[in-house]
Amino acid sequence: MSTTRKLPIGIQDFEDLKTNGYLYVDKTEYVYRLETMGNPYFLGRPRRFLSEP
Repeated sequence: MSTTRKLPIGIQDFEDLKTNGYLYVDKTEYVYRLETMGNPYFLGRPRRFLSEP
């Protein structure tokens, strides 16, 4: 049986992520692959992110 982990919406502190059981996905390997594959990539993002008040 799998356990459901909390999504870190609005959490900015990495220590808080780890100690309170939030879901964290390390994508470092994928960034390295993008860097070394040889083809240029455009990683676009919105100009502004919505933040909770």
